[in-house]
Amino acid sequence: MTITANWSWPTPIRFGAGRIAELAEACHTAGIRKPLVVTDRGLARLPLTLQVMDILRRSGLDADLFAEVDPNPNERNLGVGVVTFKQGRHDGVVALGGGSGLDLGKLVAFMAGQSRPVWDFEDIGDWWTRADAEAIAPVVAVPTTAGTGSEVGRAAVLTNSETHEKKIIFHPRMMPAQVICDPELTVGMPPVITAGTGVDALAHCIEAYCSPLYGPMADGVALEGMRLCKEYLLRAYRDGSDLEARAQMMTAAAAGATAFQKGLGAIHSLSHPIGARYDTHHGTTNGVVMLPVLRFNRPAIEERIVRAAAYLGLEPSFDAFLTFIDDLLHELDIPKTLDALGVSDPDLDALCASALKDPTAGSNPVPLTRENILPLLQSCFET
Repeated sequence: MTITANWSWPTPIRFGAGRIAELAEACHTAGIRKPLVVTDRGLARLPLTLQVMDILRRSGLDADLFAEVDPNPNERNLGVGVVTFKQGRHDGVVALGGGSGLDLGKLVAFMAGQSRPVWDFEDIGDWWTRADAEAIAPVVAVPTTAGTGSEVGRAAVLTNSETHEKKIIFHPRMMPAQVICDPELTVGMPPVITAGTGVDALAHCIEAYCSPLYGPMADGVALEGMRLCKEYLLRAYRDGSDLEARAQMMTAAAAGATAFQKGLGAIHSLSHPIGARYDTHHGTTNGVVMLPVLRFNRPAIEERIVRAAAYLGLEPSFDAFLTFIDDLLHELDIPKTLDALGVSDPDLDALCASALKDPTAGSNPVPLTRENILPLLQSCFET
């Protein structure tokens, strides 16, 4: 099955196998003539990155590579990236990779023209209006995983290395100007990364759908994203060369990130501080805490989940949906507890405090408090 399309929602997307060949054209369309390719250290060593650089340079674009990106990017990575961008007199970014490369690439393009610290643009109220919007450089996003959906997002996650907190930096113009979703780029993902990133996409869809905020358009996108995860995540996990499954999971990732403009919830409120403090994989952490959070939120979301279960072809009940999630996580070899994920001797008080401050906490269906978040977090560990 061949899936090729040009989408213009929420930003122009060139979708289909082999469309990485259009990268230079996408840069020209975005007004980029001297791109800085931002990716993570691991991806920088792979043939794909060499292919990307070759495509750009053969087309006459004066491209350089920046790969000082940690799995959970922090302000130190960002500072070096901004210096590299300025010294190279770059006029735009090609953000290549999974969530870390995409997020840091967007942040480099955003911060290169700003005079205030990055923390002044945290996703709080109207803080984004502090930025000089005209100084934000354009981005062409090229995802190589199917999870975060950062390629269609107006924000990026950055870890504060001093406080060990993940912060969401937001500006409407952080949305990439062009996106290339080429499922062939995800074929090399190992099964463990396929599982973790796929669960991230699923978590985005579930939390967006369950958010108590009003957003019926997001609800529809989230439901279809859930269906794509149900139908294709295990296929991609079991056979990484299944190009149809890879393509459908890239669609699910973009759907989840488009839908979560409506809001997220406690899955992310917990996983953000855990990842920041213990350097766990974000999507896999989402999977570990997913069932405890769903059970915690049951009084507020049961009716919605029953409708979702029916849409997914399950028995229309909350328990049937939980069983589906439990079975899927088991088949994907997602650890059952945070202990099994490698989180030992946790500072529960610090994690709870950070979770309550996380921007995603405010849209959890059951209001989060110091009294109820501690037992929720404890339920994610072995008892």
